[in-house]
Amino acid sequence: MILITGATGLVGSHLLVELLKQGKQVRALKRTGSDTSNVDKIFAHYNIAKPDKSVWVEGDVTDYFSLLDAMEGVEQVYHCAAMVSFAGSAEEIMMKVNAEGTANVVNAAMEKGVKKLCHVSSTAALGRADNDKIITEETVWKISNKNSVYAISKYAAEREVWRATEEGLDAVIVNPSIIIGPGDLTKSSGRMIQSVRKGLKFYTGGANAFTDVRDVAKLMIALMESEIKNERFILAAENLDYKKVFELIAAALNKPAPTIRATALMSALAWRAAWFAGLFTNSNPFITRETAMTGQQRNVYSNKKVKEKLNWNFIPVKEAIENACKFS
Repeated sequence: MILITGATGLVGSHLLVELLKQGKQVRALKRTGSDTSNVDKIFAHYNIAKPDKSVWVEGDVTDYFSLLDAMEGVEQVYHCAAMVSFAGSAEEIMMKVNAEGTANVVNAAMEKGVKKLCHVSSTAALGRADNDKIITEETVWKISNKNSVYAISKYAAEREVWRATEEGLDAVIVNPSIIIGPGDLTKSSGRMIQSVRKGLKFYTGGANAFTDVRDVAKLMIALMESEIKNERFILAAENLDYKKVFELIAAALNKPAPTIRATALMSALAWRAAWFAGLFTNSNPFITRETAMTGQQRNVYSNKKVKEKLNWNFIPVKEAIENACKFS
């Protein structure tokens, strides 16, 4: 039996697709009251029958005893549950879900005798290379005001996994870059697609790595079924300027691409304006202090390790974007 935490999210839902396609016995964890309709839409997108109701179990990574119940008879755990936010006000809940929640997952896995765990981390949890050098799995984490609260929470989560490996749990960690795929347009990369659809005019001068969610899911399974353990892997298809990514999204949607480069000063003014507007609309703005900051950073990641270990060819980002835009 396999358990997936965070099965209603972008990675978790696509992992559920892949595992069920392979005929695996899967238990998908969801919080009480969570809506699974978006998961059903993703299954329909790939012309696959939606998962049976018996696949779903209720629980929460912040509830240790619910995890013990969910892991009864489980041999493998894919820990996908996480909170993604770039709002400074979300620090406390992100640390609780991402760091404390991961501690609960690995502790429950050890108590229940789980054979192997795959933890979904992020490139945000990696160190930042000096002088625009390429970031690898070995890049050392440094305390910096450039680290977002989300990055800090994911780094803390990784430390819990590494601690568990010292205590005897076999685990692999994947560090995906920005993940592109069919999913909720109000979250993660979906917000990039939605902003272009609504007529985004500006782009930032930064760069990052991007990868298809289907590759993430398949690579996780490949790593779990291999003899590899207690290692981390960057999952990144291509390093691209944000301008290029927005152009690819615009082409897929048949919409105009943003043409005005937002300077650091413009970004700083934009997040302050968005924050002020949010006071009156009671909504989470697309632009925050942290997204404005990261949007100007140029981070380049190496995918050499996973390509060599698993002989992997990544789906091009253009194809990933087209797949995501068809869903949206």
